[in-house]
Amino acid sequence: MTTAAFITPAAPTGREGDPAPYFRRAFEASAALQRATLRITAIGVVEPWLNGARVGDEVLAPGWTSYRHRLAVSSHDVTELVREGENVVGAIVGEGWALGRLGWEHRRNHYSERPALWAVLVLEYPDRVETVATDAAFRTSFGAIRSSSIYDGEVVDARLEPAGWSEPGFDDASWTAVEPFDWPAEALFEPTAEPIRRVEELAPVSIETSPSGRTVVDFGQNISGWVRFTVHAASGDVITLRHAETLTDGELDLETIRTAKATDVYTARGGDAETFEPRFTFHGFRYVEVDGWPGELAADDLRAVVVHSDMTRTGWFETSNPLVNRLHENVVWSMRDNFVGVPTDCPQRDERLGWTGDLNAFAPTAAFLYDVRGVLGSWLDDLAAEQREKGFVPWVVPDVLSTPSSPTALWSDVAVSLPWVLYQEYGDLEILRRAYPSMTTFIRSVEPSLDEHGLWSTGFQYGDWLDPDAPSDNPAGGKTDRHLVASAYLCKTTRELAETAALLGEHADAAHFSALADRVRAAFRREYVTEAGRIVNETATAYALAIVFGILEPDERRHAGDQLAKLVAKAGFTISTGFAGTPLVTDALSSTGHLDEAYALLTETRCPSFLYPVTMGATTIWERWDSIRPDGTINPSGMTSLNHYALGAVASWLHRIVGGIEAVEPGYRRVRIAPQPGGGLTSANTRHESVHGEIAVAWQIAGAEVTLEVTVPDGVEAEVVLPLHPDAATAVVGGGAHSWRYELPAVSRPEYSMDTMLNVLAADPVVWRDVTEVFAKHLPGIPIDGTAPEAAAMSLSIVLGYIPGASDELRADLERAVTDSNTEGALA
Repeated sequence: MTTAAFITPAAPTGREGDPAPYFRRAFEASAALQRATLRITAIGVVEPWLNGARVGDEVLAPGWTSYRHRLAVSSHDVTELVREGENVVGAIVGEGWALGRLGWEHRRNHYSERPALWAVLVLEYPDRVETVATDAAFRTSFGAIRSSSIYDGEVVDARLEPAGWSEPGFDDASWTAVEPFDWPAEALFEPTAEPIRRVEELAPVSIETSPSGRTVVDFGQNISGWVRFTVHAASGDVITLRHAETLTDGELDLETIRTAKATDVYTARGGDAETFEPRFTFHGFRYVEVDGWPGELAADDLRAVVVHSDMTRTGWFETSNPLVNRLHENVVWSMRDNFVGVPTDCPQRDERLGWTGDLNAFAPTAAFLYDVRGVLGSWLDDLAAEQREKGFVPWVVPDVLSTPSSPTALWSDVAVSLPWVLYQEYGDLEILRRAYPSMTTFIRSVEPSLDEHGLWSTGFQYGDWLDPDAPSDNPAGGKTDRHLVASAYLCKTTRELAETAALLGEHADAAHFSALADRVRAAFRREYVTEAGRIVNETATAYALAIVFGILEPDERRHAGDQLAKLVAKAGFTISTGFAGTPLVTDALSSTGHLDEAYALLTETRCPSFLYPVTMGATTIWERWDSIRPDGTINPSGMTSLNHYALGAVASWLHRIVGGIEAVEPGYRRVRIAPQPGGGLTSANTRHESVHGEIAVAWQIAGAEVTLEVTVPDGVEAEVVLPLHPDAATAVVGGGAHSWRYELPAVSRPEYSMDTMLNVLAADPVVWRDVTEVFAKHLPGIPIDGTAPEAAAMSLSIVLGYIPGASDELRADLERAVTDSNTEGALA
């Protein structure tokens, strides 16, 4: 890179509430200029200007990386902006992630005490190259941006903007000198991740007056970004925008943003119409409270601007069920909102950190929905850089925590599993080769911690984080033994690393890690698996991990699937798993012959369930299933983000099992097309833009007929398993469009009544879900168990006989639950 100095204002700045510094320098350009390129970065967030024009369409550059190791430099072609004679290059630097408050510990200046600018303008002529670089010739001052905070928002006084500051002829005599700023030049790098951009704009869906008389704008969708408005106002008028995810009793509810102010304040210049749009902050919001607006606020006056890393969309999914479709849309929106440079846990509150566990759980879904090679490849480079310096994989990347991160399953082992997921998606061995030192370093750091049998049985673990049954003040205190979770994940990651080593030709490592994988699997089986295949810690998460991670033998696996199905039914098909188990439980069910139970789990609407937030109006995935409780109040736990993608990891199952697209070889060189209809769905359409081209699957059930349409890219082989085919037919096809049409096999459903034994009803996921919903409605807190031994001798009629004063409504609802299923059909 061309030599240039980092520069900073000579006056102290970088403290909380300090204004953003403006930088400018005049230079001369000659005729016959062939090309001009501006390369720029900052300690803070930079907005470049040239001759009065904003340069480029990136926002929040250079994004957030592990700055002292990796600081991205943006490049812009500015040839059309340079003129013969005098020119001016300028920049404004907001505090951004480098200086501002980050994390719930309320600490700031994690990377620097002061903002700084680095820039090189390269002017190419036929006979020479000239450069204009940041140096002592730059001048600096302050302007309209009085403060800028990622969490708290932006304060702008338009009256203080120095008109023409980035244009020739401006008098900068009152501006002050800059001074050099020390920063490691080796940290500068050319970015591989897509830049953060304005991606979409949303118009208000309503403007209402709240009960307290405040003006509240609803944009209809929870987003990351900001609001742009245009206003005619008098000089000195102050307009305040306060952002939030939800309303309670018609008023802005700030519980989910915690201490983040999420407030933008604009003081008008006065005169002609003026437009305000923040530049150095972003908010997670659906609702905006507007204060100080002169006159009546109209929908055309403002827009919500959606802001995130400008990744390419690669995956789409839709079914005949509107609630499932909204669930999937919520997953997509939560991913978009949390990929603002860094894959974060949430975009709204005083956190927004790159939590490794959230991403690890969600990675297969992310790689299907968007091309994440750029963003996640860069993030893995940050992880490796932090790991090399600190000796551990941080729980958040970039790491701003005040304490070291001990090795933990699902969190730290993202160093192994994320490169493996990306390799499966894109088929590029370079992904594994680049990550290999980090992958091996992590597993080698865990290996000495194993006990004499090979169990990961000591040390802190997050376990099945946010199990719905965990105490609200202890999200790690779920039902599943946290060291069982750790040992199960170690079975997975040691096997992934062994296969990675083999692929890369690291034969000694492959042998070592393969032996380690065998050892930890044997240790898990010895400690946690009975001879018949039951898991001693009988929770849905424990069974899901053992089944999906290949820890069980075939006979054990079948028995474990049966036990898991019973547990899921016993919970009334509501969710009983946290971060570790939720991404896997539907797979564990469907892969062991319990597809109906998986669909019953998917389509349940009672809290906690996948669809409960949808029924409550959610437009993104929540951190907790009951972040908003059935009575409309916010869960008081303090961890109630309404925009957390981790629990949306079920979308991977939707893509593969409902949609039917699954890679057989890395990069989708060979695929399996095997949709498995159920849950009352009559159609599904799934598309994925793989590295070899688009793969599309559409199935539909109309009356007694099934149609299947498949599109396969050239050069790709697909094994097609025809769904619900009477002969279980399969076909192998190559590139092109293919279609099948055939009759459904005749299926008869058993008829149930109030005298049917409970164990029989419990064996049918559809009817048992309906029965448990009735009991939850009329007798909350009183469980009904269809798997207990006495269930074989008890019917609903007998059960009602034990309930004093059983209401006629309870009896009627139970009769409806069992008899309606008699006519729902085979696919219900």
